[in-house]
Amino acid sequence: MTPKVLVPIADGTEEIEAVCIIDVLRRAEADVTVASVGSALQITASRGVKIVADVLLEQCRDATFDLIVLPGGMPGAEHLHAARTLQDLLKRQQDEDRWYAAICAAPAVVLQPLGLLRGKRATSHPAFMERLDTARAETGRVVVDGRCVTSRGPGTALAFALKLVEVLFGTRKAQEVAGPMLVDRHPNSEVR
Repeated sequence: MTPKVLVPIADGTEEIEAVCIIDVLRRAEADVTVASVGSALQITASRGVKIVADVLLEQCRDATFDLIVLPGGMPGAEHLHAARTLQDLLKRQQDEDRWYAAICAAPAVVLQPLGLLRGKRATSHPAFMERLDTARAETGRVVVDGRCVTSRGPGTALAFALKLVEVLFGTRKAQEVAGPMLVDRHPNSEVR
C-alpha cells in the first residue's frame, strides 16, 4: 500500500524545506498531498517563491495520512499553528500512533504548543531551541523519537526528507532515492 503523506503549507513557509520534502517523498512514490492552510491554493513562501497546493487543508479534514510533515519558515509556522483543522489532524495523528514530523521553526512553534513533543527528544532551528523542553532538546540534524521526526532547517532538509522515506518505506528505498540525487547516506553520520 502506498503511504499517504500530507504536507501543509502557508504564506511564509520555508520554500527549500517544503519543496525538498514534497520532491523527495514523491521520488519515493509516496502519495503526497500538498494542502494550503489559507483560503487560496497559491501561497507566497518566505523568500517570495510562489507554491501552488493541490488542495485546501479543509478538504483533508476527514482523510487519514500515514505521515503529516510540516515545513518551517516564519511566519509560515505561525500560520500552520493557527490552522484549527491542522491542529485536529496532528492530534489525531498522535492519538492513532501514526507518523508526524516538523522541521525548522515548526517543531517549536507548532508541535510543542500542541503537546506533541511531550516526553520526546526533538530538535528545531537554533533560533527556536529555547522553546523546546530543554531536558529533551537535541542538536542533531534529524531526531526520531517514537513516531515523531524533527529537524533543524533548510540545510538539513534533504537528510530530513530521506529519513521520512526511510521511516515510511525502509532503508533500502531511502538509499534508492538518495543514489540518483548523488546524496551520500552514511548510516548514523547525520541522523541521531
